[in-house]
Amino acid sequence: MSFEEDDRVVLHDEHSEFDGETGTVTQTMESMFGDVTYTISFEDGQETGVPEDALEEADDADVDEE
Repeated sequence: MSFEEDDRVVLHDEHSEFDGETGTVTQTMESMFGDVTYTISFEDGQETGVPEDALEEADDADVDEE
């Protein structure tokens, strides 16, 4: 599943301080090999270079917690 700017997503990356948090896609970047990475904005900062497989679409419950 690909994401667009302004989509609400949940980050799953145990090495990130934002693991498990809901954020907003602020930028998508495609490499010359066709891989897409994302910049995700959170309340306390942002994470760049996030691969698609580390994200899932946020459901309404995740958004309401914010």
